Amino acid sequence: MSSGTWTVVFFLLWFVRMAEAQSVPLSPRLANYQLDVQLDTDTKYLTGKERLVWINPSNEVIHELQFHLYLNAFRNDRSTFMRESGGQLRGAFIKRNDEASYGWIDILSMQARQASGKIEVLTGKYRFIQPDDANADDRTVISVPLSQPLGPGQRITIDMAFRARLPRIFARTGYSDDFFLVAQWFPKIGVYEPPGTRYVTSPGRWNCHQFHANSEFYADYGVYDVTVTVPQNFRVGATGLLKSERQNANGTKTMRWRAEDVVDFAWTASPAFTVFDDRWRHVAIRVLMQPEHASQAQRHIDAAKVALAYFDKHLGRYPFTTLTIVDPPMSGLGAGGMEYPTFITAGTSWGLPTGVRVPEQVVIHEFGHQYFMQLLATNEFEEAWLDEGFNQYYEGRIMDETYGPKSSLTDLFGYRVGNLEVSRNSYVHLDHPAIAPSFGNVWQLPDAYYGELTYFKPATWMRTLDGLVGRPVMDEIMQTYFNRWKFKHPNAKNFITVVNEVVAKRLGSRLGPNLNWFFNQVLYGTQVCDYELHAVRSVRQGNAYHSAITVYRRGDAQLPVEVLVHFEDGSEQLLHWNGKASAHTFTLTQPSRAEWAKVDPQQKIYMDINLNNNSFTIRPPASPAAKYAAKLMFWAQNWMQWLAWLV
Repeated sequence: MSSGTWTVVFFLLWFVRMAEAQSVPLSPRLANYQLDVQLDTDTKYLTGKERLVWINPSNEVIHELQFHLYLNAFRNDRSTFMRESGGQLRGAFIKRNDEASYGWIDILSMQARQASGKIEVLTGKYRFIQPDDANADDRTVISVPLSQPLGPGQRITIDMAFRARLPRIFARTGYSDDFFLVAQWFPKIGVYEPPGTRYVTSPGRWNCHQFHANSEFYADYGVYDVTVTVPQNFRVGATGLLKSERQNANGTKTMRWRAEDVVDFAWTASPAFTVFDDRWRHVAIRVLMQPEHASQAQRHIDAAKVALAYFDKHLGRYPFTTLTIVDPPMSGLGAGGMEYPTFITAGTSWGLPTGVRVPEQVVIHEFGHQYFMQLLATNEFEEAWLDEGFNQYYEGRIMDETYGPKSSLTDLFGYRVGNLEVSRNSYVHLDHPAIAPSFGNVWQLPDAYYGELTYFKPATWMRTLDGLVGRPVMDEIMQTYFNRWKFKHPNAKNFITVVNEVVAKRLGSRLGPNLNWFFNQVLYGTQVCDYELHAVRSVRQGNAYHSAITVYRRGDAQLPVEVLVHFEDGSEQLLHWNGKASAHTFTLTQPSRAEWAKVDPQQKIYMDINLNNNSFTIRPPASPAAKYAAKLMFWAQNWMQWLAWLV
């Protein structure tokens, strides 16, 4: 190629890069990465180079940087992650005696270049720190001292070379045979929170927690420019847009990806993927399926479209143009059900009937994280419920409204289960529902209660808030919160402020001067809700009936409740009670006798732990067991037919 041609090529490449750099930022873009990584599919090693351009977001002078080295959580049995988890997560266990099960990351070199042009060699100068538990064996966070402090608004460029080994798939990342899910794989800068960010007053602080068994992640926004080199027969999916691909003489290929205004970058590679492409409006959907699951690809695509449309209508626009969905193999399900920017992992099995909507549920749930994990970037170490709980609430809404409120999860052989009711049941049937508040550092929640306190309880009280204020007001709350706080790391106080603002505007003082009383119970407190319709009594006096309806508050939570009274002539009356006293009796005079009454007839108070005591009738059915006997017979018949089909 002539020198003139090289000049033209160089100019074109420069022009493309500059055009990309000129795109309108949606976020502050404080942490910007150029990553170049090669995957050795035989040794499971990653060899990488990283250039980070980081901007000091504060008015303070910063003397150190802090980085996550997440892969070191799997370095040995002594890391905080392994100590807390006992070597298992979501039912998957690490093989402790198998060296190939473990993974790690080492920084080979590091240097800094400040805006002044001064270069500082940092190799070997960083130290491992343990800000959460003082476990000297944990190597998931490093502190990097700067001999030349970084001034307000200044930027610094960090160049690193690193080497990592992926673990056998466990806890969201790793390999299984020739399937690779590469996540939390590079040295990743923490979040510096200036005064005014979340709960910080003064001075600012690094928020860079160790990798815990039950915590996920927290990061700043930026632009990722990533090149990945893998064998030529591997298919790759990743965060962002594929910009180029070249074949190399050594049998590998190098692919370049770019993602803007995101908080992370993850990718997958496998020679077995079957690729399915589709589109929803401005979003290109790509599904990477295992061949044995290919018949379920359309289910994944349809679920993604449902989620895209629902969030677009009820919360806000998805601003990206790609969505990649990864179907892990059965041997790699430890990588299933996880979210990364524009890139999610699902999970299914061969022959799964359409009446068991596991793929749909997982796709809808993981896509929802694009809003709370990515577009809002809440701190999942300290306030996981702002992501998981909100997302679980929306999962229930979408599933129930799409597939039926009583059959959205399962509709098979006459057995039907709805999504929101499963979330509710997971909370209300706890052996100790008052075990702890949902608010707080997730690694400090009681053992074995992480899911209930961060997913199911918040989803249940969100549904209760929905019932108390009404769906139109609830949607306005969530839209206001999303539009005000996207790309800004909101916290609980920010959300509660929006709730109080919107409710006051739409409902006045109907629920009090504000809803702090609600959050003090459901978020910061441990109060349990249980209202009981205790008695219905009617006495005839002349041409009228005097009826007394008594309601008990069995729990310590105090919520406004409605009571529906049904009379023998078919008329009904809806009564209101503030729910604060331990008991309350309504007295009514009507021409007809009260026949039955029910607390919370529209099930607005979704967090009531015992719905069986919510109603009382003077004339109970003669044989309530009959319907259960019929259902049991129905199940028995279907079970025997299924067994006969197998034979």
